[in-house]
Amino acid sequence: MTEFEPFRQKMEAAGLSGPAVAAFERAYGILAAGENTLIPEDEIEATTDLPNYRAISDGGGTPEQLGRTVVIKLNGGLGTGMGLQKAKSLLDVRGGDTFLDLIAKQILHLRAQHGDGLRFLLMDSFSTSADTAAFLADRYPGLGGAEQWELMQNRVPKIDRATLAPASCESDPDNEWCPPGHGDLYPSLAGSGWLDQLLEAGVVYAFVSNSDNLGATLDLDLLGYFARSDAPFLMEVTRRTAADRKGGHLARSKQGGGLLLRESAQCSDEDAESFQDIERHQFFNTNNLWIRLDLLKAELERCGGVLPLPIIQNSKTVDPRDPSSTPVIQLETAMGSAIECFAGAEAIEVPRSRFAPVKTTDDLLALRSDAYIVTEDFRLELHPDRAGIPPLVKLDPEHFKMVDQLELALADGVPSLLRCERLEVRGKHVFDPGEVFEGKVRIGG
Repeated sequence: MTEFEPFRQKMEAAGLSGPAVAAFERAYGILAAGENTLIPEDEIEATTDLPNYRAISDGGGTPEQLGRTVVIKLNGGLGTGMGLQKAKSLLDVRGGDTFLDLIAKQILHLRAQHGDGLRFLLMDSFSTSADTAAFLADRYPGLGGAEQWELMQNRVPKIDRATLAPASCESDPDNEWCPPGHGDLYPSLAGSGWLDQLLEAGVVYAFVSNSDNLGATLDLDLLGYFARSDAPFLMEVTRRTAADRKGGHLARSKQGGGLLLRESAQCSDEDAESFQDIERHQFFNTNNLWIRLDLLKAELERCGGVLPLPIIQNSKTVDPRDPSSTPVIQLETAMGSAIECFAGAEAIEVPRSRFAPVKTTDDLLALRSDAYIVTEDFRLELHPDRAGIPPLVKLDPEHFKMVDQLELALADGVPSLLRCERLEVRGKHVFDPGEVFEGKVRIGG
């Protein structure tokens, strides 16, 4: 029996597809062989000159192109880091609207404006599928049932760090599994049959983004640019600010000259300073991607069914709530790293308005404030007076980490951050009605 055979048996018994098993087998082989998964600073070059969104705004996508497009939103997260126990996209973001409300309204608005040909998929996880389906069936029946829009994310086994065997957790077998990262988009599309279904229906353009990024709508100018470019893959990037120092950045390989994505988990401690240098590495991946589905299928076939994505190793414990439980390794891939898998892949610099995610309650406070506006087509973007720069919010994690803690602090109203450069709150605080912060503000401590 090979080292991987117990994993294969476990995954097949759980009903996972052949492409999902093959992708995990490749990742496991890299781990078992002890291959280096880091991307050293001395093997890459900084990216400088990139096409800019402002230069392409005169050629929007045509109705024919829109009819050959699918919008895919990644919707697998629970938001447990903020104390949520349901799909993160069901969090109230603005004026009673959740992420899913605004996403559904965006899609329905585009269909109303440009015809019903636009396709829509939500990439759910086993944790978010039921909540999402119930929510959309209740509020947006016009989107159809889950069979019309759901793409299921796979799951992969956790690996016992000491033995490299499948990890076990007798108290809760669900803890033996973990999400494989959003690089799972590719085996999920192939293994679910959605890739072939879309191609058979004439759909060749895919726009993919995170459900917690409400600035990432299908932009017709970008669709037109992507269609004209004949590029197999296009990544939207934007300028890094101090708030983005620890996020993945775009670079070029010195060896082949192609674009690549480097995440923090792929950076050694020795290279951390260079990784976080926003003057050197100026662009970060917004996780807004454009993919030619026909060329994705061709590349999958050329690679034996598995894109050779870089592997990210994360050290955890099998029970995330018990630090004394068995140490495990979780293997992940990032969908943006596929930029190095396609010859001719490109990147384009877009305005910050196309990146407005919620990863923490810091982000949530900023989005609920007047520093952001909701547009007529239901995008949440920075107020024009912000000149493309979001306020930097730092809330005391002891008192604001969880959503319910933030809700208590905002019970009387959300403060104005329109002219606030930085807000730092230390200790417990309840915001006063009509409170206005400007410049750099520090409360408590």
